[in-house]
Amino acid sequence: MEVDCIPFRETGYFSQLICDYLDQKEELKTFYNRFPSLNNFKAQIQEKKKSYQHQNRKVLVNSLLGQYDGLQMSEATQTNIEDLEKENTFTIVTGHQLNLFTGPLYFLYKIVSTINLVNELREKHPEFNFVPVYWMATEDHDFEEINYFNFKGQKVQWNLDASGAVGRLHTEGLKEVMETWSNTLENSIHAKKLKELFKMSYLEQDTLTQATRVLVNELFGAYGLVILDGDDANLKRLLIPYAQKDIFKNIPFQYVSQSVEELGKVSSDYKIQVNPREINYFYLKDGLRERIVEQDGIFEINNTELHFTKDELEKELSDHPERFSPNVIARPLYQEVILPNLCYIGGGGELAYWFELRSYFDALDVSFPMLLLRNSALVMTQKQMDKIKKLQLRSSDLFLKQHSFINKKIREISNIDIDFSSQKKHLEEQFQSLYELAESTDSTFLKAVKAQEVKQKKGLDALEKRLLKAQKRKLKDHVVRMTDIQNELFPNQSLQERQLNFSELYLEMGPQLIPSLINQLKPLNGSFLVLGY
Repeated sequence: MEVDCIPFRETGYFSQLICDYLDQKEELKTFYNRFPSLNNFKAQIQEKKKSYQHQNRKVLVNSLLGQYDGLQMSEATQTNIEDLEKENTFTIVTGHQLNLFTGPLYFLYKIVSTINLVNELREKHPEFNFVPVYWMATEDHDFEEINYFNFKGQKVQWNLDASGAVGRLHTEGLKEVMETWSNTLENSIHAKKLKELFKMSYLEQDTLTQATRVLVNELFGAYGLVILDGDDANLKRLLIPYAQKDIFKNIPFQYVSQSVEELGKVSSDYKIQVNPREINYFYLKDGLRERIVEQDGIFEINNTELHFTKDELEKELSDHPERFSPNVIARPLYQEVILPNLCYIGGGGELAYWFELRSYFDALDVSFPMLLLRNSALVMTQKQMDKIKKLQLRSSDLFLKQHSFINKKIREISNIDIDFSSQKKHLEEQFQSLYELAESTDSTFLKAVKAQEVKQKKGLDALEKRLLKAQKRKLKDHVVRMTDIQNELFPNQSLQERQLNFSELYLEMGPQLIPSLINQLKPLNGSFLVLGY
């Protein structure tokens, strides 16, 4: 049940860059292709048809079938993979790290946004096929970012001495993680299902890639989601011509550096998300993912003794493309080369770095996808909604920083006026006549009048703060109940979706969780949703 929707800008949790993008600020339009409205997809389809290499479809389908080998696919996923070989089939993509047990709640929102956009496009353009794709970030090496999930305020963590691409990590040690976590669960039907889900994903699979595929397939396979692993030799072979232009000609470095500079000129409030490197590839082997760095014509593998001449590295790329792993700058290009993709769905931080990339896509003649901010939501129980109603709070109030939230509500519910604005205005009017008198005397009297005005305004500010503080003490019980509900819904003073794991909602809603999100999240809505159940 949708309770409310709040413009992203009004939540206070989204950057100036993202808010300006959603407002379609004119100065930003050169940094993206088309804004993601339903009517703009027809032109995006025509553009992608011209730029995408049709022969890549066969390679893509064969790789996907190989990746799914041994895993039971839903009929919808099977059909979607087969359809990818057809010229009238296009994808909508989201991507994410291999967080333990999906990590933060917004992982689900990303995939639901992707599935729902596909459904809208199928209705709008029945002459085309559309496929939802989840790109697994299997080659990421930041293990500390993905080795835990939060559960009821505690961190459930997988401790492992890890190196190299996380997708290749063996799932050793996760049995102990499950045992520790299971001890915190009750014996409800929903709790038992969560335990089964963890067990079949992480204890019955050999690698983190396999575990994540099983988990996500179990959650979303019925909706036809296709799960793609970019750590694939045949897919990497399609990337060779583009990797050559990056490694040996530094083309992305030149164009992205210029885009970063241009973005900074649009607004000093725009924070640069990533900076390009001269070479945007890592060298990848089991247990190793290190940057390729060129020094005086020799290509060295950072933090190792490995090095190559230009000819040797060109041969290595030709013979073993799977050993070349794109970084955050090169990975989006890899995605768009191998997929007939129309739109990428991501969070604010992701979209921020995509804005840096369009010029280098153009330089390499690769169609730049539409960029869509994923759905965001705050989910409340009926009990929490009842508390909010009783406290006479609005959903938008909860998004305020706690200090501002308390002050705003105390002013609203207090039986006396805590706002001294009218007194300050009256004071200014009184001093205006003194200024007129001072202008007919000497400058020292004028300075004295100004000093006295400042002093008295400061005095009123101090009295206003003391009165507010006194009212907080008087209304202490109300303040406590307000802050308690805000802390419940905004753990660690952060968005719920960035802190909670889906398992907490699953304990309450069970298998209805995913269908409920599918029914309520609208990817083109353009607002932050407040949902109840």
